[in-house]
Parts: sequence; C-alpha cells; structure tokens
Amino acid sequence: AVPRKLSADAGYFSAKNVHWLESVGVEPYLATGRQKHGDAPPKVRGRPPAGLTPKERMARKLATTRGKEVYRMRKAIVEPVFGQIKEARGIRALLRRGLNAAREEWALICATHNLLKLFRATAGQ
Repeated sequence: AVPRKLSADAGYFSAKNVHWLESVGVEPYLATGRQKHGDAPPKVRGRPPAGLTPKERMARKLATTRGKEVYRMRKAIVEPVFGQIKEARGIRALLRRGLNAAREEWALICATHNLLKLFRATAGQ
C-alpha cells in the first residue's frame, strides 16, 4: 500500500524526490533545511506565486497550518522510535557494510524493537 502523505526530514528533500512522490500520488511534506534561530517562517497567504522552485514550494507548504500539523505528527509517530533505538538500546551505528547488509540489519533492529514493545505490553497480563 502506498501512503497518501509522507513526511521526512531535510535529508530526504530533493526536487527529484518531490516530483517522484507527487507522480505516484503521495503528498510530500519534506523539510527543506534548518530554520535559522530568529528567522520567521514564510508568511503564507493566498495562492503560491508562479515560478517557485520545488524547495520554495515545499517551504511554503510546510509553513501552512495544515503543513505544520502533518509534519508535527513525526514527533509522536516516528522520532520516538529512533530515540528509543539509539538511546535505550545503544544502537548508534550499523555494524554490517553494504546496502543490502545494512537493510537487513536495520530490519532486524526494527523487528526486535517491535517484539520488545509487544513483550512489555503483554508481560503483566
């Protein structure tokens, strides 16, 4: 199944990724970079002007109320898992080399994370 919306941090932003996601029917919410301290986000009023780059369009989209809402969900859905894996389990780097090996290791890490959550949720029953 393909998600209808996708949010990701700035490491995943590129014009190519935005175009591809839109072409397969996924609405992207990709961070475009860090906001400098003290800089206000762009004001969003009315329709976007013609000729914006994909990065400018995405920054504008994320500055909308809806964009902020969708991107904010990452804090509750995705980010805690990375924190738990990195901090509680002490996994800071993958040990295996090569893309396939790294994917396999990451799949194992995620599977054990989910098994631990399931175990803890049912341990007292």
